[in-house]
Amino acid sequence: MFKKILIANRGEIACRVIKTARKMGIATVAVYSEADKDARHVSLADEAVLLGPAPSRESYLVADKIIAACKATGAQAVHPGYGFLSENEDFARRVEEEGIVFIGPKHYSIAAMGDKIASKKLANEAKVSTIPGWNDAIDTPERAVEIARGVGYPVMIKASAGGGGKGLRVAFNDKEAFEGFSTCRNEARNSFGDDRVFIEKFVEQPRHIEIQVLGDAHGNIVYLHERECSIQRRHQKVIEEAPSPFISDETRRAMGEQAVALARAVKYQSAGTVEFVVGKNQDFYFLEMNTRLQVEHPVTECITGLDLVEQMIRVAAGEALPFTQDQIPRQGWAIECRINAEDPFRNFLPSTGRLVRYQPPAADLEQGANTLSGTAYEGGRFGGVRVDTGVYEGGEIPMFYDSMIAKLIVHGRDRMDAIAKMREALNGFVIRGVSSNIPFQAALLAHPKFVSGDFNTGFIAEHYASGFRAEDVPHDDPDFLVALVAAAHRRYLERAAGITGQLDGHGVRIAQDFVIVVRGQAGAHRHVPVRLEAHGALTVQVGGAGGNGGKGGKTYAVAKDWTFGGIRASGSCNGRPFTAQIEREGLWTRVAHNGRRIEAMVLSPRAAQLQRLMPFKAPADMSKFLLSPMPGLLVDIAVKPGQAVQAGERLAVIEAMKMENILTAAQDGTVSELLAAQGESLAVDQPILKFA
Repeated sequence: MFKKILIANRGEIACRVIKTARKMGIATVAVYSEADKDARHVSLADEAVLLGPAPSRESYLVADKIIAACKATGAQAVHPGYGFLSENEDFARRVEEEGIVFIGPKHYSIAAMGDKIASKKLANEAKVSTIPGWNDAIDTPERAVEIARGVGYPVMIKASAGGGGKGLRVAFNDKEAFEGFSTCRNEARNSFGDDRVFIEKFVEQPRHIEIQVLGDAHGNIVYLHERECSIQRRHQKVIEEAPSPFISDETRRAMGEQAVALARAVKYQSAGTVEFVVGKNQDFYFLEMNTRLQVEHPVTECITGLDLVEQMIRVAAGEALPFTQDQIPRQGWAIECRINAEDPFRNFLPSTGRLVRYQPPAADLEQGANTLSGTAYEGGRFGGVRVDTGVYEGGEIPMFYDSMIAKLIVHGRDRMDAIAKMREALNGFVIRGVSSNIPFQAALLAHPKFVSGDFNTGFIAEHYASGFRAEDVPHDDPDFLVALVAAAHRRYLERAAGITGQLDGHGVRIAQDFVIVVRGQAGAHRHVPVRLEAHGALTVQVGGAGGNGGKGGKTYAVAKDWTFGGIRASGSCNGRPFTAQIEREGLWTRVAHNGRRIEAMVLSPRAAQLQRLMPFKAPADMSKFLLSPMPGLLVDIAVKPGQAVQAGERLAVIEAMKMENILTAAQDGTVSELLAAQGESLAVDQPILKFA
């Protein structure tokens, strides 16, 4: 077994590998860029080596620097994680030539299966069912349009070395094929250093299901069941689960056996994933093979009890797999939510900056834990929760890399139990300073189609075609949030009433009747009368006939554990446990629960009457400006002062978190002034240009 390994990656996956290495008694070496000098993986490792400047092409993608770091520290092996150089054939071969062990498949396996064009040809030769398409590299956008017409729209334009949604577009017409080809090439060149692009038929209403395989150097290859990865946005996975709620045991076995046969054909060693697109009749087609560890590997670890990183390390050290196919368990149900630094209410644009607050829910799972027995499962509402992360409170989310903050994983006895656990865990996940997609995750988990398992890869595009809005978050009892606002206000009043030294007759007296003013759009606030009564437990009556103190409405008996200055609040309401987030900002109290968020003031009835008379001050008119929708790098300005533009015309390109974002004109107009220069780092809402 190795005494020291180097992790050629960053973020949560670097931290994840370090945890397993530490468990195995193996020393670790981290590598980092200048932007990551204070990153969590650097502090967790036993040693750390600076690679270079922030851009990955000058740091994490430079093989020479990583090999030099291995030699300088005496690392015997290198784990590439996912992304960066993890599926780079040249890197794997060079590492092996230098006498360093690559903790992953052999370079010839990466060459055969890591390249999407080569892998599809090999799959065809092995008589594996594949999707129709053009499997050779395409040179020009004109040729791409010609091929797309031949295959038949819609088509999927994919970078051969792509992954993680980078270098991938779906085109439904010639214009989209032309533009998508150019964008895919640019993204692939910037992210992977390989701009080859191919085209295949886009199967409508498909499910994305993948098989985890594991092989050793002794010819043993097994599959560790499947993962359901159909909940995707812009071809990036959002929620993953294991097993799939869709396929039968017969289909599962057939897919697994086919995946093993494909892996055996290339003498695969280490962990890998064979991805399939599955039709509504459970007919399946080979998509590609990822010759690395997947982001979503924790759900497989939960249902099998295996530590995949440990197995990768042991296989790389020459050990044989200690189990056979029929010895691999499948226990319970696991779900993973990717918690990303993006604003779901602003079309999921990246959100970079400092994590002012970062408090994940209490977690009791580690890699390969037996989660369905003992205290891990039975120790409370948060039993069966795991958080994989590479960040910490006070740390930065840089603009140079992907947007992932953490992976939240839960393990339940069945699918409904896992969904309930995930909703509760999301309620307790506190992130401030940057926006996160937690409200969107909560909405997905509550959607009837998701709960029933009736979905495909077009689920998000179908149900959130016009974007995601706050009103898209369902809640089974919105008045519960109003009751929490009132309960929090009561706590503040109790503290104020308990302050010593108050003048006789002038101390704080706690009233019973209030009005909760819930903030609305353009000053259209909602006024909700409430009555608070504290006779042991706190009772909140929301609404009711006859105004304050009237009968009717809803009654909530609230008991909660919440400290002043804290955000997470747990307790019970009408005997049922809950977790929510409560915080004050000036006169307003913000409450979030199950993805729904409200902002409200608690006023006396008379103050509420006066508040209704307050005029609404409209925000400044910024319609004549093109504003940066996110922080990022302005890589291109496509217009000049005095130029007339039409609606939909390209104006500028902003790059953030390895993704190109094209800004277009919302309507016809004329550019009067450029307010930002190409190459400039932009803040959110910073003006880029002005229209006449």
